[in-house]
Amino acid sequence: MSNNHLPLLVLAAGGTGGHVYPAESLAAEMLNRNYRLVLITDCRGDAYSGVLGNLDTYRVRSSGVAGKSIIAKIKSVPEIVLGVWQAHKILSQLQPNVIIGFGGYASIPTMVAALFGSYKTAIHEQNAIFGRANRLLAPRVDRVASCFSKLEQVPNSVLNKIVESGMPVRTTIIEQRETPYPELNDNSPIYLLVLGGSQGARVLSDVIPNAIINLPSYLKARIHITQQCRPEDLDRVRAQYLGAEINAELSSFFTDVPQQMARAHLIIGRSGASTVAEALVVGRPSIMVPYKYAIDDHQTKNAHAVDEAGAGWLMAEKSFTFESLSNRLENLLSISNTLTKAAARAKASGRPDATKRLADIIEELMVQSESNDNKLKNRRSVV
Repeated sequence: MSNNHLPLLVLAAGGTGGHVYPAESLAAEMLNRNYRLVLITDCRGDAYSGVLGNLDTYRVRSSGVAGKSIIAKIKSVPEIVLGVWQAHKILSQLQPNVIIGFGGYASIPTMVAALFGSYKTAIHEQNAIFGRANRLLAPRVDRVASCFSKLEQVPNSVLNKIVESGMPVRTTIIEQRETPYPELNDNSPIYLLVLGGSQGARVLSDVIPNAIINLPSYLKARIHITQQCRPEDLDRVRAQYLGAEINAELSSFFTDVPQQMARAHLIIGRSGASTVAEALVVGRPSIMVPYKYAIDDHQTKNAHAVDEAGAGWLMAEKSFTFESLSNRLENLLSISNTLTKAAARAKASGRPDATKRLADIIEELMVQSESNDNKLKNRRSVV
């Protein structure tokens, strides 16, 4: 039997994990709630896997402008205009009830096209500072779902549209939330997890091995480190740990990150939206090293939010040396109660219900959309 009678939600997403993961989580929840879904993304890469990979997918042209030269920005304009025209044709054909964008330039053409129609619209902001794409769209959408209680760079006209939903995370992450924080005493192993984001991070490979090697021998002997490295850094980092007889597991990609997080006493990594949200949901303290070239420095804002919650510590990349990190680790690992308290605060700050909260926001817009459709039909019948 066809499901064409069901209300239709369009997801506008693409690009990095911070934009795609929440779209995938929402898609799974909305399918469980018996809605139809369509994905509109840009032309980069191959088809998605998982839930998104099973959706009807349309691709439109798009191009980023942030951080580009004037000439490159000018060249991007025709691509975006073409993408808006393509998206307009797709939306006119589909006639969705609600359209939600997840930020990044892949979502811009679809969301701009949506604003020309009479559709209900929402955007999801993953970071603690309003992204440029979302900042452009926010004044005209119906709802803004925020991952943080404090959101910077928000136009005054948008304040009444903001609803705090949190950052949806994978089900496999939520499943680890009930795993107790590992015992940490004077003799227990110390498990460190190093995550460098979707591409790895060279600075982590440069600094962390030397910081571990520089620890006092009574701590160094207890370290078990799991570290994500870029492929080109693996041999170098592995040789450093091997030479210092440090127990290390290295890879450019881990398939068991949720389990690794649950085992960890401390996470060290970038402060992208997904990494931050996952660490908080599992309830693990973290040292966050924001990517200094991130647009609008949003990773620093994310890390500040973690730091202010007492759930971790921000270390700016310019001061992230092996000496400073080694000193920080020695202090944290020598007083176990410090990490235990931070773990509790991380867990208290996590939002395992973020997907359901975001789905509730969309469902409210669905109801409004169907109500508007019925009113329009009634007016037409009277005429």
